Amino acid sequence: MADIYCSECKRPTEVVFDHSAGDTVCSECGLVLEAHSIDETSEWRTFANEVGDNDPVRVGGPNNPLLGDSGLSTVISKPNGSTGEYLNSSLGRWQTRGSNPDRSLIQAFKTIATMADRLGLVATIKDRANEIYKKVEDQKPLRGRNQDSILAACIYIACRQEDKPRTVKEICSVANGATKKEIGRAKEFIVKQLEIEMGQSMEMGTIHAGDFLRRFCSHLGMTNLAVKAAQEAVQKSEELDIRRSPISIAAAVIYIITQLSDDKKLLKGQNILFGHFHLHVVL
Repeated sequence: MADIYCSECKRPTEVVFDHSAGDTVCSECGLVLEAHSIDETSEWRTFANEVGDNDPVRVGGPNNPLLGDSGLSTVISKPNGSTGEYLNSSLGRWQTRGSNPDRSLIQAFKTIATMADRLGLVATIKDRANEIYKKVEDQKPLRGRNQDSILAACIYIACRQEDKPRTVKEICSVANGATKKEIGRAKEFIVKQLEIEMGQSMEMGTIHAGDFLRRFCSHLGMTNLAVKAAQEAVQKSEELDIRRSPISIAAAVIYIITQLSDDKKLLKGQNILFGHFHLHVVL
């Protein structure tokens, strides 16, 4: 219930929402304040034999244009009180046979989503990684290749293309055991296949030290003043001819700022962070 102004009572009153009819009714005078409104709450499925079930199931997720059937499928549920005989029935065999042609794609998308969530990536990067995997899968089957390294490489490329790069070490930490060398080879394979499909070189964006700086500073818990000083130092470094990797430049800048700080906790944190990412500080 909520308080809404009633034109009949001439004051805010408590109203009742009738979701089945789409009406908003004043609880005091009974006036219908709004009729045939659209219910934007979650839609749940309810069957006669599931009325007492406290764990309702969602009707279904959004359509996925990358799947042949847009992600729609039918599941043959097990009858109440059924035993192992259900699996031997014709319906059970059809269900367990897995005739969905998009089963491998769905599993790959779930793995990409899990990896992306562990890295804290936004939905646009997940979608881009899914698109990259789908293009490569359509062009050349990936059977026999390390699936985890392929999916991790898709995320790495998607991060680069969305201007939110991650280090290979970060990608490797969520790649279910795939090594840096395997991810590197998978990345080269994917880029080569996509370049063949497009007929031109593939743009992956340029990596700058500033792309990693704020995230590293956040892990260290640096103050806003220290982060601002580090950003200014990185901007100055771009004017110089420093032929080092952007990760090393970002690490060097953070190292200098932390050395100038009297915060011993911050100095300890930067040693932990640099050890985690295996960053080489270049002074």
